[in-house]
Amino acid sequence: MRMMRQFELVERVKAYDPLADEDAINRAYVFAMKMHGSQKRASGDPYFSHPIEVAGFLTKYRLDCASIITALLHDTIEDTPATLADIERLFGAEIARLVDGVTKLNRIELQSDHAKQAENLRKLVLAMSEDIRVLLVKLADRVHNMRTLHYIQNPDKRRRIALETMEIYAPLAERIGMQEIKMELEDLAFAELHPEARASLIARLKFLREHGGDLIGRILEELRKTLADAGLEASVSGREKTPYSIWLKMQKKNVGFEQLSDIMAFRVVVDGVEDCYRALGTIHSKYPMVPNRFKDYISTPKPNGYRSLHTGVFGPERHRIEVQIRTREMHEVAELGVAAHWKYKSGDSGQFTDGRQYRWLRELLDILEHASNPEEFLEHTKLEMFQDQVFCFTPKGDLISLPRGATPVDFAYAVHSVVGDTCVGAKVNGRIMPLRTRLENGDQVEIVTSKAQTPNPTWERFVVTGKARARIRRFVRTQQRAQYVDLGRAILVRAFRAEGYDFAEKALEGVLKIFKAASADDLVAMVGEGTLTAREVVSTVFPELKTRQQRADNVVPMGRKGRGAAERKDRSNAVPIKGLIPGMALHFAGCCHPLPGDRIVGIVTTGKGVTIHTIDCENLEQYADTPERWLDLSWGESDGQAHMGRIDVVVANEPGTLGSVTTVIAKNMGNITNLKITNRTVEFFELIIDIEVRDVKHLTNIIAALRATPSINSVERARN
Repeated sequence: MRMMRQFELVERVKAYDPLADEDAINRAYVFAMKMHGSQKRASGDPYFSHPIEVAGFLTKYRLDCASIITALLHDTIEDTPATLADIERLFGAEIARLVDGVTKLNRIELQSDHAKQAENLRKLVLAMSEDIRVLLVKLADRVHNMRTLHYIQNPDKRRRIALETMEIYAPLAERIGMQEIKMELEDLAFAELHPEARASLIARLKFLREHGGDLIGRILEELRKTLADAGLEASVSGREKTPYSIWLKMQKKNVGFEQLSDIMAFRVVVDGVEDCYRALGTIHSKYPMVPNRFKDYISTPKPNGYRSLHTGVFGPERHRIEVQIRTREMHEVAELGVAAHWKYKSGDSGQFTDGRQYRWLRELLDILEHASNPEEFLEHTKLEMFQDQVFCFTPKGDLISLPRGATPVDFAYAVHSVVGDTCVGAKVNGRIMPLRTRLENGDQVEIVTSKAQTPNPTWERFVVTGKARARIRRFVRTQQRAQYVDLGRAILVRAFRAEGYDFAEKALEGVLKIFKAASADDLVAMVGEGTLTAREVVSTVFPELKTRQQRADNVVPMGRKGRGAAERKDRSNAVPIKGLIPGMALHFAGCCHPLPGDRIVGIVTTGKGVTIHTIDCENLEQYADTPERWLDLSWGESDGQAHMGRIDVVVANEPGTLGSVTTVIAKNMGNITNLKITNRTVEFFELIIDIEVRDVKHLTNIIAALRATPSINSVERARN
C-alpha cells in the first residue's frame, strides 16, 4: 500500500487553509513516524500508515491544522514511548488536550469488553463535550480501522468491533450530521455482522439494475423536465438506498425485499427556501403523494442541524420514490455536518469547536452525571442515540425533539431535569392525558408540576430517553439508601435497647473496619438492607454479651405457637414503619397484602430490605428455621396513603351483578385497581378484586357492605 507523503498531506491542508502551520504538520509527521518506528498493523503495513490515513481522511472535510496534527499523533501515547508531556512540550497544550481526548484508553484494566466499551465511551463524551474535534478524529480513526477490519484474524474481536461501531460510532456520526461517515461505518459493520444478508441484497440490487435498464436515469430526466417546466432551476441527483438501510427497513416493517418499493432516493437542490416549497408543490401536483411520507425538516430541523423536505410519491413510470428537497447550504450541512460550519479567520481554528452547543451532547453529559456506573451510562446512551425522532412543542412554541415512543415524562425531562422530577400530569394538545401516553409528531405538551412531587419509580417502565431513565434511577438509589439508613437505625435502636444500652453512632465507629464499612451510615444501611443483622453488630460492639435465648433482632419466635406468643408479648421494641415507597427498603408481601391495623412482621432478605407480612400469613412457615431473619414491626403513625387490599368474591351469574359490586365499593370510598375472574360456572363467577383502602377497618366495612348485597354469594379477604 502506498502511503501519503509528507508534502502531499501539507499540500492538501494548504489547499483549503493557506495559513495552516506547515512546520507543525511536518514536525508531527516526523515525530509520529519516529515513535511508531517498525510497528506493524494486522495487515502487515507499517503502523504509521494508519495515522497518515486518518489525517488524510480529515482533509476531505477541510478540518483545521490542530485536528490534522491530532490525527497524526492520536496513537502515540497509547502505542509508543511518547508521553502526554512530550506532546504538550513539542506541540502545545491544545494539541495535547485533543490527543488525550482521542487516545483509545486501552490501558484501563476493566473486567470485561463491555465494561471497557462503556468506560471508553464515557471518557469520549467528556472529551468531545469540551471540543467536538475529538469526536471527528475519533470517527476518522474508526473509519480506517473498519476498512482494515478483515485483516484481524480473531472473528470474535472483529464482531465486537463491528457491533461497537454500529451501536456507538455510527449514531454519533449521525448526531453531528456526518452522513457520509455514518453510512460507510454502517455498511462496513453490516458486512461483518450480517455478511450473507448484505451479499443477498447487493445481488438483488444488481439484478434490478440489469433488468430495469437505466431506470434511475429515466426518472431523473423526467423530474428535471417537470421542475424546469415550472420555471425552477434545480440540480437533481438519484441513488439507491444502501444495503444496510434497506435491510433495516425490512427488519422494522417485517417485510421482504419484494414488498419494498421505495429503495430509490432522489435529491433536488435549489437556490432558496421558497424554491424548496415551490419544488414540493410542483412534484405533488404532478405525482400522487404517498400518505404519511411527508416530513418538513426545514421548519423543524433535526437535532444535528439537518434541514430538508422529504416526501414519498408515485413518480415517473409509477415507481414509488423518495424525494429530498433542500437548498445548497442545507445540502452542504447534510453532507458534511459539523464540518460544514468550519470557517477560517486569520488562521484561527474552527469557530464551532465547543461540543456543548449540541443539545444531545448536553443530555449525554447529564446522563453521565446521574448514571451509577459506566455500563449504565452505556445503556442509557444507546437509548438516547439509537432512536427515530418525533418533534413536539411547548405551550410557548419551543421545539423539543424526542425519540419515537417518548412520553410526557420524557418531554418533561427534556425541558429541564427539575420539570421532570416534579411532573404530576400533562396536557397533550389541551387534553389531560396519562403520563405513559406516546407522543406524536406535532403534539403540543404542557407539563403540570408540583413542588411536593418526586420521581415515581414506576416511570422507568415506560420512559424511553436515557436522560429520564438515569434521573429516575438516581432518585431510586438515593431514596432507597435513605430508607435503608432509616430502617437500619430503627432496628439497631431497638436491638441496643433490648440489651440495656442506648444506641449511639459513636459506638459503631470502632467496628467499621471489621464490617468493611466506610462510615456509620454505611454500616446502618447494611443492617437496613439485610446484609448484616442487628445481633451481629451489637455482639461485635459489646463482645462481652452472650445471647442467652434464641432471638433474631427482637424476632417473632418460630412456628405457629411462636406467632401466638408474639401477639401477646410487649411490642414496645417493634420497629415502626411509615412513608413506605413500594420497591424501596420495605416491601408489602404479595401473598397476604398487609394493611394498617393488621399485626405485622418483617422478613429480612439479604440485599433487598424487609418484606412485610401479616402475623397470620401461612407463608411465614417457610422461615420458621431462620429466626434471625424475623423482625417485629408496627405501623407507626398513619400517613394517609392508600394501601392495596385484596378480596375473594363469589357472585351470581346474573345481569347487573358486576355493576352492583363496583357500585358498593365506590359508595364506600374504595378504588378498584384490578379485577380478575378466576373461575366461572353456569350459576356463579369467582372474582379477585384489588381495592385501594386506608386501613384494615376500611376494607372490613367494604366487605360487610358487599355481604349485604343480595346478588353476592360470599366475600372473604384474600389470603395467600
